[in-house]
Amino acid sequence: MASLKAALGASLAAARTLPPLLGCRPPPAPCSTSAAARGAAMEPAPRWLAGLRFDNLALRSLPVETPPPDPEGAAPVPRLVPGACFSRVRPAPLRQPRLVALSEPALALLGLGAPPADAAAREAREAEAALFFSGNALLPGAEPAAHCYCGHQFGQFAGQLGDGAAMYLGEVCTEAGERWELQLKGSGPTPFSRQADGRKVLRSSIREFLCSEAMFHLGVPSTRAGACVTSESTVVRDMFYDGNPKPEPCAVVLRIAPTFLRFGSFEIFKPEDEDTGRAGPSVGRNDIRVQMLDYAISTFYPEIQAAHAGDTVQRNAAFFREVTRRTARLVAEWQCVGFCHGVLNTDNMSIVGLTIDYGPFGFLDRYDPDHVCNASDNMGRYAYSKQPEVCKWNLQKLAEALQPELPLEVGEAILAEEYDTEFRRHYLHKMRRKLGLVRAEREEDAALVAKLLETMQLTGADFTNTFSLLSSFPAGPEPADLAEFLAALAEQCASLEELRLAFRPQMDPRQLSMMLMLAQSNPQLFALIGTRAGITKELERVEQQSRLERLSPAELLHRNRSHWAAWLQEYRARLEKDRDGAPDADAWQAERVRVMRASNPRYVLRNYIAQSAIEAAENGDFSEVRRVLKLLEAPYQREGEAAEVPEAAEPEGAGRAAERRRSYSSKPPLWAAELCVT
Repeated sequence: MASLKAALGASLAAARTLPPLLGCRPPPAPCSTSAAARGAAMEPAPRWLAGLRFDNLALRSLPVETPPPDPEGAAPVPRLVPGACFSRVRPAPLRQPRLVALSEPALALLGLGAPPADAAAREAREAEAALFFSGNALLPGAEPAAHCYCGHQFGQFAGQLGDGAAMYLGEVCTEAGERWELQLKGSGPTPFSRQADGRKVLRSSIREFLCSEAMFHLGVPSTRAGACVTSESTVVRDMFYDGNPKPEPCAVVLRIAPTFLRFGSFEIFKPEDEDTGRAGPSVGRNDIRVQMLDYAISTFYPEIQAAHAGDTVQRNAAFFREVTRRTARLVAEWQCVGFCHGVLNTDNMSIVGLTIDYGPFGFLDRYDPDHVCNASDNMGRYAYSKQPEVCKWNLQKLAEALQPELPLEVGEAILAEEYDTEFRRHYLHKMRRKLGLVRAEREEDAALVAKLLETMQLTGADFTNTFSLLSSFPAGPEPADLAEFLAALAEQCASLEELRLAFRPQMDPRQLSMMLMLAQSNPQLFALIGTRAGITKELERVEQQSRLERLSPAELLHRNRSHWAAWLQEYRARLEKDRDGAPDADAWQAERVRVMRASNPRYVLRNYIAQSAIEAAENGDFSEVRRVLKLLEAPYQREGEAAEVPEAAEPEGAGRAAERRRSYSSKPPLWAAELCVT
């Protein structure tokens, strides 16, 4: 341990004396000439993090509040921050930080090399990561600050929100000419922490860390996560908001992105909202809005800045058009991998089209378009099927926030012209590839996809596994093994036990009866304590449960096979049209399978996989987090191409451990449906 501390001390000393890096070249966002010209070209650093070079353009380009002095050692006091985009802060130290895991592909963006082979060197590297990526020490050049933004949450303007648990560290410039903003999430209180403590717990940090990387490797635009660090510090959390709080370990995630600016960044100028009475902290400061637009466009959309340098309205219109297109494509990507964000507020929407802020997210298991992954979303506003429309609504709020620099009628016209068209185009393009339609596009393809999803819903088919299985569909005109394929599809359909669990009524029958009588006798009172949509949904559950009670497993299997046989007949006919005219049928078949396998993942971060890693980590075993991370770095690999992830140590008993011995590419176990994320 003494040698480890000595090595780490030498690393810190070296970091303070090494010359700065020469030259960061555009694109995407060039480092300033002054910052780039201060020293010799970067050499491989003798100590791991010593080579990181900061050039904090956001803090030079946008107004930064220097907070009023607090008593020595006091935490920042929650308050409004008018007239500023950032407020300077300092991470609060954690007790005995320990590294949970590093994402080597994410850290490679910063120019950090691969892990050393030597065990002692790896240990020193992990200790350095735990120290700096927990916020217990600051890298030279880092300038921690918290970003001020507002947001519409669940459709209502919430006023000032801001980085209540995240801190901008600075922007690292690399030899490749790239600029990456670093954030620590969970590093302590800021002026925007409201009534909270600025901390994140281990379970939510592992989920964000793993999903950030999973989404990137799926090909979905996303912020990245370079490290997850836990500690001996604890905070009290009521996980399910049910009156049973308990202490949980504090953790920090190192987040990496070109920028963490979001739609809500432009809502700090919003005047008093007529519904909530709340206003942004910088009402009337159009000068700051102009600064933000200048910074955002010149830094992250330099081609737009160059094309419209003499006309700011046209420039701002082109900016909003591109944000609209990127957002539409992003949501299409989500829908095609079965991803549910869970909290699509305007403050969780990136201005560069990235998936941002992983909270109560989830991937579809059984296909259900009305699936709500966030147990706090009682109205189902952010259900899977509603994500495209919600993101369009959020873009409308961004358009409102950009006026007068972008006239509202111009923004609304762009939104009407671009969003739906771009979403449908990209969604169908992705779905065609998922179905192996590699040649001509046809009008009927949208109907084929819709019929597939309807069949998946009727049969309770597993979203990820069904698409993956279709790549092995026998595409010939008279396939001999269709029965075998139908049997494999049937295995991916929900069992009676799964369906009965999924459609289990949520209300006591007496409560439901009372609500129905109230809806008839006193509609005004009923509107205050319940929703007609919620009651309708409950009645559907009761009716479905009754049907399931009368259904036998053999009848369910027959029904499922009939549904799939009908759709597969249409699918085969469409594949034959795709194959027609191909000069080489074998080459077409090989290309179809290749495209489908590259478009349909075998592995996604299902909730139960994340939960297995969390439970092991909470017992001090981080190996499962690291194994799952490796699995998610290759989500499209087939059986035999990569080893399955071994199962985690099981603290709850042998029964669940036996279930978890199944492959992580299998249908999830029954207990997974009971997991609740808020």
